[in-house]
Amino acid sequence: MGDFTTDSPDRAAPESLLVVAAHPDDIEFCVSGTVMQWISHGTRVTYCIVTDGGAGGYDEQLPRQAMAHLRRAEQTHSAKLSGVHDIRFLGYPDGFVEPSVELRRDLCRVIREVRPQRAIIPSPEINWQRVADLHPDHRAVGDAALRAIYPEARNPFAHQELLKEEGLQPWAVTELWLMTGPSPNQYVDVTPVFDRKVDALRIHTSQTAHFDDLAGLLHDWLSEHARAGGLPPGRLAEAFQIVNTE
Repeated sequence: MGDFTTDSPDRAAPESLLVVAAHPDDIEFCVSGTVMQWISHGTRVTYCIVTDGGAGGYDEQLPRQAMAHLRRAEQTHSAKLSGVHDIRFLGYPDGFVEPSVELRRDLCRVIREVRPQRAIIPSPEINWQRVADLHPDHRAVGDAALRAIYPEARNPFAHQELLKEEGLQPWAVTELWLMTGPSPNQYVDVTPVFDRKVDALRIHTSQTAHFDDLAGLLHDWLSEHARAGGLPPGRLAEAFQIVNTE
């Protein structure tokens, strides 16, 4: 079974995809099953991780800079398991993200370099149904990424140094998928890759080793999405809100 949606234009695997996330492990929690399936159909994927992840983890004895290095290594290893080898780390301080001009410029740079057909970003809206989705870094990154996608990356007069000094031509991302938002309208069946998704998330040991039943937690969460999307019993799904930016 493939994608299911309440609003269903053609949702085939894109030629190219950019996934923007606030922290290492956000992608594995939220969208890696979808990404794995698109890669199997030939999608070229880039991950862009905005923060260094230094405020994460549960080991109080580990220096924060060591945590940042560890989480970068975890993300790199996990992405490779999913089939992603192009990972951009922007290195912003974990827990202090704002949708600043500097961050929007850095995201525009990545967009113009990668030239993705489709992008997945955090929703800038509050989802009151899940406390994990309330992290301010997620919403700040979503806000900055949304502004970068529309209108800045496609506007030759925005961040002019990217064009004049770096030679990066404007680029329009034609389709935007929001993760962790309050109004999903697309549910992707990820049942066939669920075990790989769990394995990719387990690589983030600094963030997940304390879970007694990580697979069970994910199974329950993805089952909720599947039910909301009207998929048959026993299926597992990741949830998105699709926004057409053309």
